[in-house]
Amino acid sequence: MTGPVLVAVDGSAPAAAAVEWAAADAQLRGLALRLVHVCERRPPGQDGLEPCEETLDVARDRALALTRDVEVEAALLTGDVVEALLAESVTADSVVLGSRGLGGFAGMLLGSVGMGVAGHAPGPVVIVRETSVVRHGRVVVGDDGSEQAAAAVAYAIEQARARSVTLHVVCAWQSPVYSPYAAAYDTLAQEGYEYLTQAAAERAAAWRESAPDVRITDAQVHGHPVHALIEAGRAADLVVVGSRGRGGFASALLGSVGHAVLHRLTCPVAVVRPRPGGE
Repeated sequence: MTGPVLVAVDGSAPAAAAVEWAAADAQLRGLALRLVHVCERRPPGQDGLEPCEETLDVARDRALALTRDVEVEAALLTGDVVEALLAESVTADSVVLGSRGLGGFAGMLLGSVGMGVAGHAPGPVVIVRETSVVRHGRVVVGDDGSEQAAAAVAYAIEQARARSVTLHVVCAWQSPVYSPYAAAYDTLAQEGYEYLTQAAAERAAAWRESAPDVRITDAQVHGHPVHALIEAGRAADLVVVGSRGRGGFASALLGSVGHAVLHRLTCPVAVVRPRPGGE
C-alpha cells in the first residue's frame, strides 16, 4: 500500500502524541502524511467550523515542524467520526489514533469509536497513548499462525526495517483445562505444545529468510498470550497484533485480550487486519 499515513486529530494530548508518532513514521518510511479532523455537526446557534479549523492548523504546523521533505496534507471533514475515518482508511497506508480524545474521540479504544475503527479499518491501525522519549530498539509482534497474524508480522517487519531495530516474534499457547482424572490428556497437551512450538519456530525461520536485512528473534511461550505480550511489550517501541486470530490471540484487541494489552502497555499498539484481496 502506497497511500499516506493517516492521523486523526482533535486537539487532545493523546491526539498530539499520535501526530508526532505518525509524522515520524511517515518520515522513516518515505510516505505522505494526511491529517484529518472530523468536526461533528453542531446545532444551530453554536460555533461553526472555526474551532475545528484552528485545531487542524495547529496539528499541521506541528507535523511540518517534525518532518523534512514529507508531503503533509490536512482535511477538515464533518459527520460521523467512525464512518469518516473508515472511509479515509481505504486509501491510507495506516491509521494512527490517540488512545483518548475530545468530542467525538472521547472514550477512544474503550468505547465504540476506537473499537469501530480498529475492528473494521483495512490495514494497520496504530493506537498511541503518549509521547515516549525512551527507545528500546525493538518491535514486538504476536503470532498464532493465522492469516491475521501473518499480516501483522509483515507490517512489523516493515516497521523494524524502517527503524533499524530488532523484531521479536512472540507465540503463546495456553493448555486447555482438562479433567484431573484424564491423565492421558497431559501427554496430548505436551505433544500439541511441541507441535505448535515447532510450527512457530519454522514460521520465524521463514521470515528471517525472506527479510535478511532485519534481525528477527522469536520466543514460544507456554502461557497466557496476554501475559506474554505484556511482558515482551514492556521493552518495545511498538507492539503489533492481528485484529483477530486463533488460539490465544482470538479476538485480540477487540475483546478481553485487547483490553488487557491496551490497559497495561503504554507503548504504541498496532492492530492489523489483512486487506481485501491481499493488497
